[in-house]
Amino acid sequence: MKKVLALAVLCSFVACKKTTTTQENTESNNIESELLTKAKTFFQPISSVEYEKLDDNKVALGKYLYFDTRLSGEGNISCNSCHNLETFGVDNKAFSPGDDGSLGGRNSPTVFHASLHKMQFWDGRAKDVEEQAGGPILNPVEHNIKSEKQLIDRIKKIEMYQKMFAEVYQGEADPITFENLTGAIGAFERTLNPESRFDKFLEGDDKALTAQEKKGLEEFISTGCITCHNGVALGGQMFQKFGVYGDYWELTKSKNIDAGLYDLSKKEGEKYMFKVPGLRNIQHTSPYFHDGSIVDLKEAVRIMGKLQSNKELTDEQVNDITAFLESLSCDIEDEVKKSPFEEKVG
Repeated sequence: MKKVLALAVLCSFVACKKTTTTQENTESNNIESELLTKAKTFFQPISSVEYEKLDDNKVALGKYLYFDTRLSGEGNISCNSCHNLETFGVDNKAFSPGDDGSLGGRNSPTVFHASLHKMQFWDGRAKDVEEQAGGPILNPVEHNIKSEKQLIDRIKKIEMYQKMFAEVYQGEADPITFENLTGAIGAFERTLNPESRFDKFLEGDDKALTAQEKKGLEEFISTGCITCHNGVALGGQMFQKFGVYGDYWELTKSKNIDAGLYDLSKKEGEKYMFKVPGLRNIQHTSPYFHDGSIVDLKEAVRIMGKLQSNKELTDEQVNDITAFLESLSCDIEDEVKKSPFEEKVG
């Protein structure tokens, strides 16, 4: 009788344990489901983007131009020099050296996912990647091409480009134009939108993120980061004052104070306003901010919490948010990174 009673108690305990475990799993799944639902109200995966059909020949032409040093005055740099595809579309320098070695005045952002942004450059002066492509080429501190005519005259003498432009821009009496050149570069850049683990999570794969990354996502939302960093690109859609709750240079220790959009508009209300950068691949694109003043991502997170949300983030919050940001990492295929030129163009 005692054995029967003991067995009954044991079975009851096991059944109770199973019920408790089932309830805990259900509660955990519900919490994770709630996080996904919440995340989908602020973010969209890469797969949600509706792409315009790109001409493969145009993309190929754009890649040649992207890697061609002849698009700079003395032939010392190409687009890839500052936006290196081998290192996630950046050169990891605070300021990039131009054709004559002079340094630019603002940090070069990644070209990855740039086509998803509403505007280009830190002051938003270009509307898309096609218009942006022409800016550095004609900038005396960057590619140092004196005029559109100088570059087009140079390109027209190259037999390879004569054939490629004619193929891509069929029917045009004069296919080699500055607009067509920047249009081809832009077409190539529009292919640089790799998918991250966070995209997989947004598509319903709950295992795509670790437990800490999910905690970081929750913190990213609750601390207000999503006010500016949202959508497919997690930014790139608006201007925001850098230093809503203080002077940014006090925390970044910036050597020079950049007035941002004010330098372009001369409107007092636009002082220290910059385009909100996208956060995809942020783990790999240091140094951070418009002046590359901060190298460590955790420090950048801490500064943003203080300046933009007036919050002193704890070490745990910083670590969790940084972990989430690492889930935004993604790379393009090795074949795309390779220069189409087998040797240096002379």
